[in-house]
Order: sequence, then structure tokens, then C-alpha cells
Amino acid sequence: MIDSSAIHRILEGYDCEHLSVATIGSHTALQILKGARDEGFENLVICREDMEKVYSLFGVADEILTIGDYRQVLEREFQNELIARNVILVPHGSFVEYLSPGRIEDELFVPMFGNRMVLEWESNRDKERKWMIHAGLKLPEEFNHPEDIDRLVLVKFPGAKGGKNYFLAADPEEFERKIRKFGRNGEFTIQEYVIGTRFYPHYFYSPLTDRVELLSMDIRYESNIDGISRLSHILQDSMPDPSFVVTGNLPVVVRESLLPQILEMGQRVVKASKELFSPGLIGPFCIEMVCTDELEFVAFEISARIVAGTNLYINGSPYSQLLYDEPMSTGRRIARDIKEALALNALDRIIY
Repeated sequence: MIDSSAIHRILEGYDCEHLSVATIGSHTALQILKGARDEGFENLVICREDMEKVYSLFGVADEILTIGDYRQVLEREFQNELIARNVILVPHGSFVEYLSPGRIEDELFVPMFGNRMVLEWESNRDKERKWMIHAGLKLPEEFNHPEDIDRLVLVKFPGAKGGKNYFLAADPEEFERKIRKFGRNGEFTIQEYVIGTRFYPHYFYSPLTDRVELLSMDIRYESNIDGISRLSHILQDSMPDPSFVVTGNLPVVVRESLLPQILEMGQRVVKASKELFSPGLIGPFCIEMVCTDELEFVAFEISARIVAGTNLYINGSPYSQLLYDEPMSTGRRIARDIKEALALNALDRIIY
């Protein structure tokens, strides 16, 4: 793993009058770029040729660097070019998926917003579960062996692939049939399927203020499980196998009486992260949870960076409007944190 002190030495050589906030062209890049611009920073997007038109069309990128493969970002020459441009990288789901948490930790020496150690704790199912247990969250039961399945379960695969190839199984036989169909005999997680309303609250934690903020919230729209729900009475016996590929996000606000639970869960996740991998979680994160009909929250994942559901709120959400008297997306909140750290001469507290 690249030592944080080496990153901070690079940061010390930056021209802080001309910092550039940069990210990979996918996922939440549009709001990250706009947020940087709104806070007075130069910005840069790194994208493949097939995505270049998006950032040109919306006009939010000051500069577009086109590459053939996102793994080029890890090449030393390319990283040196980013450093020469005073770049601070902002990670998101596609960023982590394309480069991998291990390679980001070991090979990426460009200063990055947040604690890069958190990406390993997010992507490693065992570490993630340890983190959630340490935070005192209620979790769905997990099954170590397929033969132990005695109820409806959701089978997940690692990585930020937006639910690709996840499947349901009700017994060991169904599991074996479907695991062969998907051709995924490697690492997977078998998790009790909890029935309830899905909520994805978007938090932000800054060590500069030591405050956990609830900025917004969404529900994911998944294909084809959400489409099947409309066909249950039409297709009946000819129902297709459900899939869980995320195709979009829907805005939501939670019942106000449930907010204390949601806020406390975010605070416990941050506290646990400091105890498990100091300095802990920095910046945006999301706890993916289900609210049962007993009004109890069951958490099933932590996304320890900006999530795609925040794209709904580029102009702010009902929650961010209560915290800020101006439009505040998660992308802008990241840039605001960098701006405030600059003013305090404390970039080394949020950049690793």
C-alpha cells in the first residue's frame, strides 16, 4: 500500500491556486464536475471515446482527457501528468470497479479525496460485515454453505457491478441450478432476502466539522425485478427469472419519525470506521438498507464513496436544503470540503 505520507508530500508540491478536481467519466462524474466548478475549482474528466460526447454536450468539464482503457490511469507516466495538473481524484463506483481497490491502494499515487483504505473494507464482504457488526447494525442472516439455505436468499457477487448476475434462490437445488447458469463458481455471498422498503440514504462525513450529514436519499430501480412486479398477474407460471441490474434511481423521503434511526446508523458507521481503520471513513457514503413492516432497519451493504443515487439531487434535496441555504449536491459537498480544508491548511486531513 502506498504510504499516506508519500501522498501528502506530493500534495505539498501542488499549486493550491490551481487545484483541479478530477474523476473518471462514468457513474457520478457530471455532478462531481459541476460541484467542483460551483466551488470555484478547475475540473477534469478522464473518459473513453464513447463517453466524451456526454461531457462535451453538458458542458460541465473544463478539460476532457480521452483514453482507450481506464487502467491507463494507473500508468506512472499518466499519473505524473495528473500530478503536474495539480489533480485531486474523486473516487466513485465505476472508478473503483475499473481500477480495483487493491490496485488503487498499491499503485495510485495521485492524491485522492477520502481514505483509500475504506475501499478495501467496502469491497471485501467479510471486512464489510465485520464493520457493520462493529457499528451495531442489524444485518440479514448469511449462509456459509449452499446446503444450509432454508428460506429465500439473495446471492451476490463482489465488486461495484450494479447488481449484475445477482439471483434469488429458495433452496440448495435452486441455488445449484442458477449458479451453473450464471457461470459464477468463485466468490459469492448468500444473504437472507429481507422483505420491506428499500432505502439508500446518502451521508457525508467531514473530519473538519466532525459531523455526519444526511444529504439525500433514493430507491434503486432494478431490471428486471421491478418490471416483473407489474406482470405478476399476467404471466403467472411463465414468469422470467428476476435480475437485479441497477438501471436508474428514484427520489424518496423517509417518514420523519424514522430519521433518528437513520442518522444514528450513519454516526455508528463512522465511529466504527475510525476504530477499525483509522482515520476511518471520510466524505460521502451510503448504507443500503430495508425497512420492515415493524419499522426496523436491516442493513445489507455500505458503499463507502459517492453513490449513483445522488445524481437525482444535483440541485439539492429536501434534506440538503435544510442544511445549506443553497443547492448542495454530494458532488458539490466534496468540493466544498476541499475548499474548506484549503482555507484551514488541512488538506492532509481529507486527502489520502
